[in-house]
Amino acid sequence: MNNTPISKRAAPILRKKATPVPKKTVPPSAPTLAPERIQKVLSRGGLGSRREIERWIEEKRLTINGQPVTLGQSLKVGDYLELNGRVVHWEKFTYQPTQVLIYNKPVGEVVTRHDPENRPTIFTHLPKLSIGRWIAVGRLDINTSGLLLVTNNGELANRLMHPSTQLEREYAVRILGEVADSSLERLRQGVELEDGLAKFEDIQFFAGEGANKWYHVVVNEGRNRLVRRLWESQQVVVSRLMRVRYGPIMLPERVRAKAVYELNAKELAVLMEFAGLAAEKSVPTTTQSPVTKTATKKPFSNYKGSKGVDKNNLAHHDWTYKSDAQAQATPSKFSDKRHGKTTGEQPKRTRFNGKKSR
Repeated sequence: MNNTPISKRAAPILRKKATPVPKKTVPPSAPTLAPERIQKVLSRGGLGSRREIERWIEEKRLTINGQPVTLGQSLKVGDYLELNGRVVHWEKFTYQPTQVLIYNKPVGEVVTRHDPENRPTIFTHLPKLSIGRWIAVGRLDINTSGLLLVTNNGELANRLMHPSTQLEREYAVRILGEVADSSLERLRQGVELEDGLAKFEDIQFFAGEGANKWYHVVVNEGRNRLVRRLWESQQVVVSRLMRVRYGPIMLPERVRAKAVYELNAKELAVLMEFAGLAAEKSVPTTTQSPVTKTATKKPFSNYKGSKGVDKNNLAHHDWTYKSDAQAQATPSKFSDKRHGKTTGEQPKRTRFNGKKSR
């Protein structure tokens, strides 16, 4: 026992705890910065399209480190970029996680950001991005409804739209009156239009007992009003046109008009592989408001490529079509023709097998 008075005892030595050194954390969305072409970086940031940026370069409006930019020049770490004499903090545009939305476009909207006639545009219904801008993959005219892909990845959009890929677009078409078999055969073989030869890769009758008939057609190019013009070449009136599939992606049955569905990480990886791009690591998205996911089914069809269309299993062969007002007000229902009854579920489909068309 220690009999030394407390007042005379040696004070205990208190060792200070070492201050932990903060670890440097690198956000997952900021990988090593490799040199990139200036058009690609600035278009990703939403400053303009690549063609606009090329025009700025030709007009000497862009400078790097005080020198005018030349076409094909790349940005690298430490470069000082100016546009019209103002500094552009381009580093924040170097990487952005890819997002892809499926938007169910209604009749009456246009696929443009600014319409001179002040008509409603699709971009007013999309979630806002803190960096970059949405790019529509192809277009639908004001009188066509259905599936429209939207992404913030310009390279992915270009791969999906480029004519060399010949991605299939499937449409549900309502026409007025009967169509002769000879007319259908001409549409399959090819019809000479004002901008060249065109044809349907596939035509399938769907439903209709009265004056209106529903068909499903497939084309592998995106010329303006191509589906309508093909039918009109046979003196057939199209009263309604709706896109239900673009390449391997189909319109989920419960995405109502003006609603969106965002592809999840697995679905996005399949689409990136299909487009010939490397899959990205899962990182936080940059939308300022959450995207409502109203679809329960996966948006991938059993796509087999332009030379292997499964005629008995088109993307929406069991749809019961409604007017735009009905589709917006009530969930979609499906007709099971095989059992002569109506159900609330869509028949099961196999997932997209990931193979690219040749």
